[in-house]
This record gives sequence, structure tokens and C-alpha cells, in this order.
Amino acid sequence: MVKPVQTVLFACVHNAGRSQMAAAYFNRLADPGRACAVSAGTAPGERVHPEVVQAMAEAGIDLSAAKPQLLTEELARGAQLLITMGCGDRCPVVPGLERGDWPLADPKGQGLDSVRAIRDEVLRRITALVAARGWGRA
Repeated sequence: MVKPVQTVLFACVHNAGRSQMAAAYFNRLADPGRACAVSAGTAPGERVHPEVVQAMAEAGIDLSAAKPQLLTEELARGAQLLITMGCGDRCPVVPGLERGDWPLADPKGQGLDSVRAIRDEVLRRITALVAARGWGRA
């Protein structure tokens, strides 16, 4: 029996930094036949933060065309796992949806060295999540 593809939703306030990095790394590391990621925000920004685009470009991931999107109930209902990142009381609660919280610093307006440190922590967490769930590429 083939298991359905699992959807992981990464959410932060503006969907312009942490959640964008997490979804991009997840989709690079996970087997697309097992799991995929989307990201959204409770108050989406106009664009992905330029410092995030630059830090991710250094890691070989192009976020220059990524657009922040609103976290809707419909989007959340389509996921099996919600990982929030510092949205506090503004994070959604979806009954029956498995949830985790990664308290990561907001990269907005931070210097590139700080953004790189956040990026590297996101990668560490994504690598561990993909491995723990058996979602890695064959």
C-alpha cells in the first residue's frame, strides 16, 4: 500500500523569513513522494526579506521569486503537521492537526551573520525532522 504524501506547513508571522527557509530546505531534503512543505504567515509581508534571500542564495536556494502567503484554515486543513515559528498568540490552532513550535529568532532587519545563523539552525531542525519521520530521499 502506498502512503499518501504528507504535507508539512511552516508558519510564522510575515512568511518572509523563517518559514520560507524551512519550506525550501524541507522540499530540497524530503522525498517528494513522501512529504512536501508549504509556508504561510498570519500577517504576510510584501516580500521575502532581502537578507533571507541572500543567505539562502549562499546555500544554493533561490527565494527571489517566493511570495509570502496568508495562512488560511483551508491551507492548515490540508496539512498533517504544522510547525510554528515565533508567532505566539497569533499562531493558528487547528483541531486534530499535529503541531510543533520552533522558537527561532526573526531574521527581519538582522545582519547577514545573524541571518546565516538562523538559516543554519533551520537546516539543522529540518534535517532532523526529515530523518526522524523517514521522509528522506532514497
